[in-house]
Amino acid sequence: MIPSQMLKGTLEGCILKVISHKETYGYEISQELRKYGFSDISEGTIYPLLLRLEKNGLITAQYRESPVGPKRKYFSITSRGKTEMIDFYSSWTELAEAINTLFENGGH
Repeated sequence: MIPSQMLKGTLEGCILKVISHKETYGYEISQELRKYGFSDISEGTIYPLLLRLEKNGLITAQYRESPVGPKRKYFSITSRGKTEMIDFYSSWTELAEAINTLFENGGH
């Protein structure tokens, strides 16, 4: 299980990646993350992040009819969101390399 403190700074970038694949809604995002090993990400965790991403212009939202139940809020990534996602992944790769180097070559 990934500790929530560790997830805190990375989840927005991961959500952007999921949304970049296709227009989607909160529950579907949590299911997609679960598929990739993010086991304990609830919709309650995702929705505040989606609101922040929308407020910051990284995603847009649109209510649509749902085949079952009430309307759903569907999210799409903006060009600014795509840039942010690429920057996030670049930073993540750099951090992962530094951690791997330390643990693999750091001795002791």
